[in-house]
Amino acid sequence: MTQLVLFDAFNGLIVGAFYALMALGLSLILNLSGVINFAHGGFLALGGYFAYMLIPYVGFWGALILAPFLVAFLGIIVERVLIRRLYGRDPLYSLLLTFGLAFIFEDGTRFIWGAQSLPYQVPGWLLSPLSSAYFFITGYRLFMVLIVAVAVTAMFLILNYTKIGIRIRAGTLDLETVSVLGVNVRMLRSLNFGLGVYLAGLAGVLAVGQLGLQPTIGASLIMPSFVAIIVGGLGSLPGTLLGGLLIGVASGVTTVFWPSATEAVIYVMMAAVLLVRPRGLLGEEGRF
Repeated sequence: MTQLVLFDAFNGLIVGAFYALMALGLSLILNLSGVINFAHGGFLALGGYFAYMLIPYVGFWGALILAPFLVAFLGIIVERVLIRRLYGRDPLYSLLLTFGLAFIFEDGTRFIWGAQSLPYQVPGWLLSPLSSAYFFITGYRLFMVLIVAVAVTAMFLILNYTKIGIRIRAGTLDLETVSVLGVNVRMLRSLNFGLGVYLAGLAGVLAVGQLGLQPTIGASLIMPSFVAIIVGGLGSLPGTLLGGLLIGVASGVTTVFWPSATEAVIYVMMAAVLLVRPRGLLGEEGRF
């Protein structure tokens, strides 16, 4: 029984890492631009499909590096052509736009690559268990956790110790003042959107090796990622990270005792947190 609990808890941690990585990107975009990006799951799926196309030419490691940047580049184009026109309007407009984009991305990937799951080549040595007793701990799973940890650490360093990161943080508090001080807000929003979408693309490249490559992979992860933001606290990036990991582990452990409630427990956690602490675990009061 103990091994089964550890197995499902570890699986939940892996999925929670995907939730956290996606939620961090969503939170970045929401905090600065006020855009609820429902197309985030579509960008995640594109990250996986771009990596699938690149692997025959640049290998697994090259695809891991290049695919998220391609997704980020596409995200910047989408922001400049479509989303930028809706800044300053009711957030409902951007929500509806990104909601429509999510369907376009999903149907587009289905049209181009088909509706069936595609094989994704992960180096064989990464798939081997590291222990016969804990067979579920494979090199690839530990590698995913490591990459997520490195990506999150790099993002926090960028936001705290680089000029562009400090401007993004300042913009989340008072974008008008940042603009008055001479910062190009249009460029800042584009780069911030690209950074958020980059995290989705990276999550997609990692997720397809664990969950499989199919058009609906992003749709299955998008709602829990929004829940992670709410649980962790709107406006709090550390809270978003914590929220993603918590709901992932809770969902995994629930699988052992009540499999049919695996998804429901995520929303029960959200409701419980909102009842006790409406601004989320680490959210700032009055931030939104």
